[in-house]
Formats: sequence, structure tokens, C-alpha cells
Amino acid sequence: MWGFELLLPILLVFKGTWAQWNVWMPRDISTMTNSCVVIPCTFMYPSGVRPYRGIHGIWYFGQPYPQFFPPVVFKSRTDIVHESYKGRTKLLGDLQQRNCTLQINNIGIEHSGRYYFRADLGGTNIFTYPDFSEVKVLDQPIIELPEEIISNQSLEVTCYAPDNCPDMSPEVNWMNTEYLPNLQFSSEYLVESTTAVMSTTITFTPTHKHNGKLLGCKVQYPNTTYIYERIIALDVKYAPRAVEVNVSTDVMEGSMVILHCLVDSNPPSRISWVMLDTELQAETSLNSSLVIESIESGQEGVYTCVADNGYGTMNRSLYLAVKYPPREPLVNESSTVVEGSNLHLHCRTQGNPVPTLTWLKDGNLVGNIIAEEHSVLEIEDITYEGDGEYRCLAENEHGRASSVINITVEFAPVFLLESKCMAVREGIQCVCVASGNPEPAIEFHLPDLNVTINETESRFNYYTHSDGYVATSMIKLKDKPASGLNVLCTMTNIYGTETVRLELQQERKYILAVIIGTIGGVAVIGFIIAAVRYISRKNQKENANPGQDLTLKLESPALFYSAVKKEKPSLRKKVLKTELLGTKFNSILEEPSTGEDSDYQNIVSFSDVDINYASLEFSCIRPKEASAKTDDTSDYTEIKSK
Repeated sequence: MWGFELLLPILLVFKGTWAQWNVWMPRDISTMTNSCVVIPCTFMYPSGVRPYRGIHGIWYFGQPYPQFFPPVVFKSRTDIVHESYKGRTKLLGDLQQRNCTLQINNIGIEHSGRYYFRADLGGTNIFTYPDFSEVKVLDQPIIELPEEIISNQSLEVTCYAPDNCPDMSPEVNWMNTEYLPNLQFSSEYLVESTTAVMSTTITFTPTHKHNGKLLGCKVQYPNTTYIYERIIALDVKYAPRAVEVNVSTDVMEGSMVILHCLVDSNPPSRISWVMLDTELQAETSLNSSLVIESIESGQEGVYTCVADNGYGTMNRSLYLAVKYPPREPLVNESSTVVEGSNLHLHCRTQGNPVPTLTWLKDGNLVGNIIAEEHSVLEIEDITYEGDGEYRCLAENEHGRASSVINITVEFAPVFLLESKCMAVREGIQCVCVASGNPEPAIEFHLPDLNVTINETESRFNYYTHSDGYVATSMIKLKDKPASGLNVLCTMTNIYGTETVRLELQQERKYILAVIIGTIGGVAVIGFIIAAVRYISRKNQKENANPGQDLTLKLESPALFYSAVKKEKPSLRKKVLKTELLGTKFNSILEEPSTGEDSDYQNIVSFSDVDINYASLEFSCIRPKEASAKTDDTSDYTEIKSK
């Protein structure tokens, strides 16, 4: 079924011969392989030209210039044509009627190209028209669809099959449409510029689910085996519809972290990683990974993956918690305060999990243990016992850290119980012990004598010693005042002065110690005499001359003496121990062994007496050949305590 009308163009008549040589044919025309195609053609020539022996025509393929020997498609004078067109072409029009319509049968892909017509009116009236008709030989139908298929927007897709062969008419059908929602079909037969096509259109609304789905169009010629198909994949554009990232997680400081982001969009999105409004990384892809080589505590926070492909935007966030041990706490600076002040010690740190904060003083717990990043230790009306080292200890499951504050408390002098007067062998010894910060100055006052004794007083034996906050001073009085002992001790620093009266220890302790020492000495002498007599008698029995043996045994009495005697130390030490603020201070008072006052002794209580040795000399016994005489007044018993 073939029909068309020849539409004669309106020819413009220009001056000159060339203006009237004209041809009309469709610029583009298509057909299917193995079918045929008809190229409608009408030509004009100048009215003044008279065809000589009729009008002949030639169709060329490729180019219009005979001198380049283009392939001859059809020639009306002879059957001499190019090998590829033999038996395939025929002229449907009447050249005498200026109709040059050409039909090409059994056309193949190789026949696609431009076709030119040449009119031969005899003599020199031969003209090749520059206009051409370009034939497209298709091996599959044409599917026409918009440049962009957007999700959730109505879409029309048309399949075209050329119908330019009068011997065959195509049938057009769709394939793979069963998954399309609310599908609508429509068909149309179109004729344009003497060319015809069969078209079938489907209408539906695609979604992201249809992206990549296959859709086909099939063209079939009845009563033939010719079937042509075309399959396309739908490219449905849609905004990011799914963004997947890691789940929120805890990581350890210093570890490597990799965050993944997967995006479902078409086309691929620009994926950017954002933290605190700062873009960390960006790339155009369907997935992106953010790598943190060694994460720090400051990198804890919300990480957001943002996907944008021009059709829409979507994002997804995760929280990255960075675990780390407590940082070294920030605390007050070490300071000096006055007793009675109020003190607030601050401790601030960071850690994840939140650390527990513990206050320790000199190693002992003070205050409350709290699980926070800031702690305040309040000390109201601080006393001298508050002096020391305060440590803020921060701990969590990943470690610990601490910082120290040294608090120095300044206070007025405090009288210590070690202060007293004691009777010694050659007088009275008074000791005054005081604690204070700054270290107090100590003076002794003898009101009865109207005398003040301190470091500048040279008439009395004055000793002083300090150890930390403890000051110890001592004086020695050769004689006890007739009116009784009245010694005052005054302790002074910038915060105050305290005066106390020093009590004298009971003198009976000294007498008791002497009596016990004497009894002990007599017992030792008796023991030695008994031992000597026993040895003497034994020697008399063993030897015929007992008197001589006894004399020999006693030639070196110093030997017996050295068995029980210990050397008197050159320095005697008095140690006063005072516990203050958990710290032991030792004050050592040294008494020189030489000088006028070197024989002063401390007389302690009976419970403190240890008998170390006894010494004796015999004035009645003389060695036989003694070269020196001994003094009869040298007999004595000496009891010494250590």
C-alpha cells in the first residue's frame, strides 16, 4: 500500500539560465534492511531549453560530479550500473513529465548514503543537481525518548518504523512492558515530505525502580521472515534516595578509623564528608570512604555524609566517640595561707569516659569521689594540720593522671608537751619545744633574776635547733634558785606570742635512780669478789702455791674491767620526737664532752634506767712486782645509764 502526492515546489525565477535548473527530493529518508525504499523526485529545467531526442536521467551515489566517477545507481539510456545496484533499481517516475522518482529494492546497509540526480536533455543541456536525498538503511527500529527520564514524572516513549516501501508495510509492537505501571498505548501513521513512518507510543510514570530496566520495540513485515528488534535500558534520573553510613561507635584515641558512605542515586552523587560545617573530603561516586589515620580526642563528634546529584540532596550522620585516658588535671598553684582561712582547691580534667576525681592529702582520702570533669575541694577555717600535699587523682577505665598542690599553712606558735625542766647531775636543764610557721623564736625568762636568755646571752649555756616547723631550745642552770625554779618560755613569730611556765620534774626520781644504781653497783662488786675467790681456791687446789697464783691472776685487773665496761661516748644525744601534720621531726641536741659544763647529765625515770657496766679497783691487793702505787682514795663504784 503505497500512495503519495507530488508536491510541486514554488520555484523562484531569477535572471540567468542557472536559476531554473532545480530539483526536489526529500533530504532524509529511511528504510529497513532487505526491504525497499522509494525516493520521490521532481526536477525542473529552463523553459527555453528544448530536449533533444527526449530526456534521459542518471542517479549517482555518493557525489554529483561525473568526472570523479561516482557509482551509477540508475541510468535511463543503458542498463550499465554499479555492480552493487544491478537488478536492484528502477525508475518509477516519467522523466518526460519531470518525475525522477527512484526505487531501490533489497537494500542493504552498504546502500546508506547520498543520492544525486543528473538530467540529460541532449547536447550541452546536461545538469547534475546539487541537492541530494540521504537514505538511511536501518537494521533496527528507532526508539525516541526524552534526553532525561526523571523519576516520578510522566514519560512517553515512541518506536518508529519507516514505511517507504510500497511492497511491504511494517507492524510495530512493544516488548518487556509488563513491569511498567499504568501503561498506555497509542499508534500513528505519519507522512511527511512524501516519506512515511509507522509509530507506536507508550506512556507511563517511571520510578527509581525502573532505572536500568530493559524496554524493547519489535518491527515485523507480514508474509516475510524479516523481524527487527531494538532493546534499550531506561536511564531514570532520581535524587539520592538512600544514604548508608557506619553505625555510631566508640573508638580508642590513636586508632585508625574508616567511615563508609554508600549512596543510591542516578546519576552518581557528589559525596562529601562534613564535620562541624567543615568539609573534610568530597568526590563524585556511588560510595566514599573517609580514612582517619590516628584519631584524636578533638575529632570526636558528628560526621555527616552529604549526597547531591543535582536532582536532590540527602544526608546521613553518625557519632564517633573517642575514648581516652584522663588528661593531666589542671589545679590551683601551690600557695601559702594563714591558719583560719577558707580554701577552695579546683581540679579540672578531660577524659572519656568521664573520669572520677579523688582528692588525697598526704596519701589519705579527703573530700568526696565524684565522676565529673571538675571538682572543688572546700576547706573551711583551715588549721595547721591542713598543711601538706594535696593530690587530685583522675581515673577512668583507660588510665589515670594526677596533679599536686602544695599548701603551706602559716600559724602562731604552739607549745609542745616535750617542753620541761629536768634535774641533771650538776644543775637544771630546761627544754622548750614549739611549733609554728614561720619558725618561732624562743626565749627563756628568769623572772626572779630579771634575766632573759636567748641566742645573744653568753652567761648561760643556750642551745637551739630547728627541724621543719619545730624549734627546740635548751638552757642549763648550774644551781637551782633558792626561791624555787621559775622559768618562763616565750615563743614568738609574726602571728603571735605564747609564754608558758616550765615545770621541774620531781627530784625523787633522781635520788631513786642513784639508790638503785648504788645497789646495782654493790651487787656487781659482790659478784666479782665471789668469782675471784672461787678462782683462787681452784688454783690453790690445782697448784701447790695458791698465793702466787692469785697474785698472777690479779696482775692485770684491767682485763676484768674491760669485760664489763663500755667506752663513754664523746657526744651524748638527746632526741626529741614530735609528730606534726603526719610528719616526724627529729631534733637532736648535742652536748660537748669537753668544757666546764660537759658533765651535766640527764636523770631519767626509773623505768628508763639500763645498767650497762660497773667498774671497781682494789686498793688492798697489789701485784708482786708492781712498779706504780695506787691511790688509796681511788676506791669507788660508778653506775652509768645509757
